[in-house]
Amino acid sequence: MDSTRKLEFTSVGVVGAGVMGVGVAQDLAQTGHHVVLVDISEQVLDRARKEIRNGVRAFALFGKSAQKVDVKEVLERITFTTDYARLSNVDFVIENVTEKWPIKKEVYERIDPICRPEVVFAVDTSAISITRVGSVTKRPSQVLGMHFMNPVPLKPMVEVIRGFHTTPQTIDTGKRLLAEMNKAAVVVEDVPGFVSNRVLMLTINEAVFLVQDQVASAADVDKIFKGCFEHKMGPLETADLIGLDTILYSIEVLYESFNDDKYRPCPLLKKMVDAGLHGRKSGRGFYDYS
Repeated sequence: MDSTRKLEFTSVGVVGAGVMGVGVAQDLAQTGHHVVLVDISEQVLDRARKEIRNGVRAFALFGKSAQKVDVKEVLERITFTTDYARLSNVDFVIENVTEKWPIKKEVYERIDPICRPEVVFAVDTSAISITRVGSVTKRPSQVLGMHFMNPVPLKPMVEVIRGFHTTPQTIDTGKRLLAEMNKAAVVVEDVPGFVSNRVLMLTINEAVFLVQDQVASAADVDKIFKGCFEHKMGPLETADLIGLDTILYSIEVLYESFNDDKYRPCPLLKKMVDAGLHGRKSGRGFYDYS
């Protein structure tokens, strides 16, 4: 990072140290921000510290930037904590907890009175309504969606979602933070699944149906998308990367939101999630990563 670079958002709160929270925290720290990474579990925070260390090394190997990234410096910019009160002085909050409404709701009810009134909340979600999140805070006009893609440090663009009460100023604030993370933004309206997941989840779910119906193997489904359409990854490889449990949650939210059978989750997907086959993070999904 350029040491002379001046940042508007010097300290950013990241809530949730799962796959996405780790990626967001790493990206922020790599771009010079001080990060307060909050989770309810010390065990999860310990794992996050190791994953960020590995992630920084991987970024150095595969990242397009020639800029040197120092693992020690990146980790020193991150405060790992279970104490939500440490968010009292941050300039911006990005929340990344699991895609379950009761859990999201509890987080916002908890952080709203802790954070300063002017602080903007970004919801990292692929399906939860931004308007609904805003309704449980006293700052609905300062709540927006930021749908980051995995792995966060290697993705140059973010889907930004405008809730019913989100102001243009809040959108501009979110864009400025993303610019400091060297990312561009595409702003869309608040409907279930937004743009990316409304299309992607249907594609993945249908690909799982193809495997269930024995039309093709998972590898052959992915080969068609990579060979015929020149996609970098097939839909089932993408599902493993995102996490099959996250895929199922997202499809269930779409099904519940639209009451449309086209979003019905494939039984094979449910079975795999019940069996603990969650993709890369569990070591096995449609492919074996052990």
